Amino acid sequence: MNRTRRVPVDVWVEPLIIVVIGAGYAYWYLTSSFTDTEQAALGWGNLRATIMDHIVLTVVAAVIVIVIAVPLGILLSRDSMRWLNPVVVNAANVGQAAPAVGLLVLFTMWLGTGFRTAVIGLVVYAILPILQNTIVGLRQVDRRVVEAARGIGFSSTRTLVRVELPLAVPIILNGIRTALVILVGTATLSTFIGAPSLGTLITTGVTLFLPALLISGAVLVALLAMIIDWLGRLVELAATPRGLA
Repeated sequence: MNRTRRVPVDVWVEPLIIVVIGAGYAYWYLTSSFTDTEQAALGWGNLRATIMDHIVLTVVAAVIVIVIAVPLGILLSRDSMRWLNPVVVNAANVGQAAPAVGLLVLFTMWLGTGFRTAVIGLVVYAILPILQNTIVGLRQVDRRVVEAARGIGFSSTRTLVRVELPLAVPIILNGIRTALVILVGTATLSTFIGAPSLGTLITTGVTLFLPALLISGAVLVALLAMIIDWLGRLVELAATPRGLA
């Protein structure tokens, strides 16, 4: 059976929702009359710059958290390092459990305001899903498969790369998708510590009671989160071994 015939419903339903919401927002944006303050923030040049600031902040934090969490998860999944699991996972859980605003404020008191502080706060906040899913994904690999690979002469490193990681990919990528969506939403809070993002539109809209800014910020953040989630789903589907799809 052709693999394309077994594409999950969410893979084609989600982009339809994105298109509908995006088209609705575009129509509203093009047909609405804005005040001078709203026009200053929602003029295409400023709006594009704000969206790009949000994307850059999210992407930088995502790359850093993946580079840290995946190798750390692999390390903690090894039998010799399992004793460290409770310590590291509980430490990561503290970052996830703490209120995002409080976490950013604490880092601001230590590192000051700006882009760097926002990135560090986002990394700490989003590390748990990737770390935990990497550990769980590798642990759920059938030990008989691992033993068979070692039995035909694979080294531990080759077994990890050729056998364990491909089988754990769906779970690991699911954790990355979750972290990315968390990052997109939480990045809006960076505006409180001097890092520009779509949160600037939301906070300005609330503070000055300008519904157009509030609506724009909320809708654009939601669209970015949905687009990233969908793209992550495509990657997950493409990377999943055929026997597991």
